[in-house]
Amino acid sequence: MNDFAIVTDSSCDLPAELAEELELTVLPLSFEIGGKEYLNYLDGRAMPPHDYYELLRKGEPARTAAVNVDAFVGAIEPLLKAGKDVLVPAFSSGLSNTCNAARMACEEMSAKYPERKVICVDTLCASLGQGMLIYYAVQKKREGKSIEEVRDWLEQNKLHLCHLFTVDDLMHLKRGGRIAPTVAFIGSMLNFKPIMHVDDTGKLAMISKVRGRRASLDALVDQMEKIAVSPQTQTVFISHGDAPEDAEYVASEVRRRLGVKDVIVNDVGPVLGTHAGPGTMALFFFGSHR
Repeated sequence: MNDFAIVTDSSCDLPAELAEELELTVLPLSFEIGGKEYLNYLDGRAMPPHDYYELLRKGEPARTAAVNVDAFVGAIEPLLKAGKDVLVPAFSSGLSNTCNAARMACEEMSAKYPERKVICVDTLCASLGQGMLIYYAVQKKREGKSIEEVRDWLEQNKLHLCHLFTVDDLMHLKRGGRIAPTVAFIGSMLNFKPIMHVDDTGKLAMISKVRGRRASLDALVDQMEKIAVSPQTQTVFISHGDAPEDAEYVASEVRRRLGVKDVIVNDVGPVLGTHAGPGTMALFFFGSHR
């Protein structure tokens, strides 16, 4: 029996049209800026990403909030009542409480509907890394894999989903507590750009640093060359913080240097963009290790 639904959250940063084509239920996280709260819908209906990043550039303070248990229950229960099992691949527990809320909702629904399967997976992924993992999970589902088989595939492959990213302004990472104030200050003075990744615990970690924006973009592809597995057979994902020209440059380099045919590019949504800032550039692919 292959009749199960996939529910996730908006930190996946998938293009709205692709999420619809994949038949996903996507719950929005929320963000607050200018004293108003908005929901982070994939289609940007509450606030388009460009408008949000313009506010960040102007120095508007912002904060974010996870999806709560009630929201997950509200999305999962109607699917169970309709006779479907439910798989919930959620935003990394190392970066948000969203996964904990998803797990609690799944436990509550499993107790209430013991005849149904309700499974939560901590993807340990973020942005289009989460989106890419789910994209491939849907392909497995469409191949006829069961909910348990897709869960097992997610668990076996999530730590091979590589997240490489850089930011244009270190101060956003400083405000979010991701790097020390002295590191941000000195790095900004010297025009250092960090090359970072999401590690095996689902948290942000520094790999190296380079001087200058173009060097940081090239460094992402350099690192991909070192650890990507059969990149020419992959659909590679790129997300960016209101920097479409730089995203196209990275995409062209990935195609030229690694023989990648298919690349999906989308915005980093406001929730993750709050912590990484305008100019964020992220590259996602399957590799030998993170």
